[in-house]
Amino acid sequence: MEKISLYLQSAFYVWAGVNHFRMPKFYLKMMPDYLPMHKQLVDWSGIAEIILGIGLLFEQTRSFSAWGIIMLLVAVFPANVYMLSSGKFPKIPKWFLYARFPLQIIAIWWAYSFTK
Repeated sequence: MEKISLYLQSAFYVWAGVNHFRMPKFYLKMMPDYLPMHKQLVDWSGIAEIILGIGLLFEQTRSFSAWGIIMLLVAVFPANVYMLSSGKFPKIPKWFLYARFPLQIIAIWWAYSFTK
């Protein structure tokens, strides 16, 4: 079961990272106004998700990658708040935008399970 969880988490982050390049307008829209260099931040976070997702697959880099994912999840928290408060995402149900907060905690816990 742990291997399945590991592969699912790895695939999720690689997929999410690739989506930064497939749908950049969506991710750019998530960027709070007070952050600089929106395009670069979207690109860097996408690259980080791909590298960290792949890094989970190797025992030598698994813990480092899991900690990196945790830091990335903390770093993108302002984007989740902005999605909820900006009014730029009327097609996404409010309940889903609120659900992202506890899901973020679960994602952090899930990544933490691979830090050992």
